[in-house]
Amino acid sequence: MTASILWRRLDVEGHDACLLSPADGEQTLRGQAIFIQDGQPCCLAYEVICDAGWCTRSARIDGFSGTSKLHYAIERGPSGQWILNGEVQDGVAGLVDVDLGFTPASNLLAIRRFNLGVGEATSAQAAYLTFPELKLVRLDQTYRRLDTVRYAAPVFGYDEVLDVSPHGFVVDYPGLWRATALPG
Repeated sequence: MTASILWRRLDVEGHDACLLSPADGEQTLRGQAIFIQDGQPCCLAYEVICDAGWCTRSARIDGFSGTSKLHYAIERGPSGQWILNGEVQDGVAGLVDVDLGFTPASNLLAIRRFNLGVGEATSAQAAYLTFPELKLVRLDQTYRRLDTVRYAAPVFGYDEVLDVSPHGFVVDYPGLWRATALPG
């Protein structure tokens, strides 16, 4: 199922456009987030590749923040280790999802992989790419399926109800992002 979305960032000026597309037994999220970071322009193109079961295989981020060029290559190895720009990241070994800290797109991965029924809940630890620090850390999260999805990331003090499209894109991420062009 191919779908796209455009979000407007709510806490600072910015937008993010993303395309979800299947190919050869994989699922790919490709997008571009453009926003203000520490008073400077920031432009990040991203790509996340998952297997057919929505387990992250790799991610790539290219762009700039202010005048600094950025390139990050993330891979999840066959034994569950995560590699960021060629360096093994021990604190996230064994995790399945990547969560890119600058876009709402990566929430789709856990939402699709778990495919929770109404009333079901699960913890969903992720290898979280912090931004603007750009390092991988463990992020403890929970998802609870209501008519919508209740999402919590306690380390950030975030616990909100997210409106989610039938494709799995978050369309309303309270205080952070809101879709301005719905999936199609």
